[in-house]
Amino acid sequence: MDNKNTNMESGGDIICGRNPVTEALKSGAAIDTIYIDGNGGSLGLIRRLAREKGIVVKDAQDKKLSQLSGGASHQGVVAVGACAEYVTVEEILEVSAKKGTPPFIIICDEIEDPHNLGAIIRTAETSGADGVIIPKRRSASLNATVHKTSAGAASYVPVARVSNLASAIDELKERGVWIYGTDASGSDYTSTDFTGSCGLVIGSEGFGISRLIQKKCDFMVKLPMLGKINSLNASVAAGIFMYEVLRQRSTKG
Repeated sequence: MDNKNTNMESGGDIICGRNPVTEALKSGAAIDTIYIDGNGGSLGLIRRLAREKGIVVKDAQDKKLSQLSGGASHQGVVAVGACAEYVTVEEILEVSAKKGTPPFIIICDEIEDPHNLGAIIRTAETSGADGVIIPKRRSASLNATVHKTSAGAASYVPVARVSNLASAIDELKERGVWIYGTDASGSDYTSTDFTGSCGLVIGSEGFGISRLIQKKCDFMVKLPMLGKINSLNASVAAGIFMYEVLRQRSTKG
């Protein structure tokens, strides 16, 4: 029996059962997350293979697994497919190198709503960003909801999923990329020069940029807020910043 189906609630291709998940891992299938209940035997092998490939593994109880599998036999493990393969930070940097332009990278600090991540990826594609970086934990990932919200842009924009966002930022800085955080404490975004190498950090929906990531930023920029509401949806704010980068670079060119 081929234990693969599409679960509408999770929004992605589902592979359930120990052998199907093991074979999917060995074949290099694009897997976003593995949900698992147990450690021994073949489940231990699945955990090891997932760890070697950098795939997120989450412990889950039988109720969650049955929900994901749509009632199919899951044998303690369910894998959710990714809508696109993840890349490395180095591969994102290679995009700008091939274009002959300064790097333009979007860094998402714990954007957990898949609709926001999808919208950010969509705008990243239309504004000419080289790629998007997300953390493995406490972040939406490349599931089908993100793909749908991105209007297919997730198939074209390179996305790197990193274990440590702060270390990834350090890697970018070592390669000459300036890091711009977005926060109300920053300078007006229109007075900031984005024409050089640029890594734009977008903070989480509820808490903004974490303190650790703020310390890694070279500059902080903000949007003017003239109304009674003092914040914007993360993807809306990200879109404004991205198009300011595009505007400045187009004007300079």
